[in-house]
Amino acid sequence: MSSVSLKEVGKSYGRVEVLRGINLEIETGELIVFVGPSGCGKSTLLRMIAGLETITAGDLSIDDERMNDVPPAQRGIAMVFQTYALYPHMSVRDNMAFGMKIAKKPKAEIEAAVSKAARILQLEPYLDRLPKALSGGQRQRVAIGRAIVRDPKVFLFDEPLSNLDAALRVATRIEIAHLKESMPDSTMIYVTHDQVEAMTLADRIVVLNGGNIEQVGAPLELYENPRNVFVAQFIGSPAMNLLDATVTATGTQTTVGRADGPAVVVPIASQASDQARPVRLGVRPEDLVLTEAEDALIEAEVDLVEALGETTVLYLKGANGGAGTIAKLPGIHPVKKGTRVRLKADPAKLHLFDEAGISFRHR
Repeated sequence: MSSVSLKEVGKSYGRVEVLRGINLEIETGELIVFVGPSGCGKSTLLRMIAGLETITAGDLSIDDERMNDVPPAQRGIAMVFQTYALYPHMSVRDNMAFGMKIAKKPKAEIEAAVSKAARILQLEPYLDRLPKALSGGQRQRVAIGRAIVRDPKVFLFDEPLSNLDAALRVATRIEIAHLKESMPDSTMIYVTHDQVEAMTLADRIVVLNGGNIEQVGAPLELYENPRNVFVAQFIGSPAMNLLDATVTATGTQTTVGRADGPAVVVPIASQASDQARPVRLGVRPEDLVLTEAEDALIEAEVDLVEALGETTVLYLKGANGGAGTIAKLPGIHPVKKGTRVRLKADPAKLHLFDEAGISFRHR
């Protein structure tokens, strides 16, 4: 399959700049996931790679061949859309074969390609059915199969699971993971707003925000070592808690003081110039545990309890009516609303961000 390179790629609609200075190298065989909030430009970037949107700045290359002015049909890509876009009067077999028939491929080649795709996607029992006789997940698999038979250089997925219910999303996500395993040389670019999809499917995640790339990395790298506050709060659910603090001692580890809690020693290096600067202390909800210690990181009243069985989520009241913190505890905990609780965290799991929102580890 193929590598994809984007160098200083931008997109503008008149004076409105949607994407700017996008630099990204996607290796052959990678599954890259674009994530970000609505309007960040992730779907626009995917459509630019597909050739469905013009590139107004920079260069796009596939296998070192510049593609900016190459028509979509000649780029060697196949796209799976959010909607299935199947022909309702055609069988599954004919839907999958349609593109190859239009390209006037030999009948034997078409049959072999359809059979292979049906086997990979476990669609063999449904080849003679019409789309109306299929479930939503099966229809999306047919749409993926239609892409597979084209044997493209690059697969593009534009939020392919967003129209499915929760159970079907899980099942189809697992099938896409198996598909990638069965096609290890295939390069895939996948857009989603669902972080579970991103974390479970991606070799690397590209976090977009406001038309810029905030960070690129392996899923756990972004989770454990976010570059800034935006990535820290976007990756992970519930979002990372951020506590206001001030640096009181610097060095190979940093001590921070808080107005509503004890001083905290964080095993993150800081500079002498950081002394007395305001910072934000980050702790993920799942890294908090209940404690009886008086020097707990957080002590607050429980405002809401979500007992989910596998986890118990506590929403704590903030000081002076401000935003509170969230704790995600494993298992079942008999904590009631109005209870005052104390929480601690392993110092190694804490994060520090400067006034600009940049992680101390990335400065």
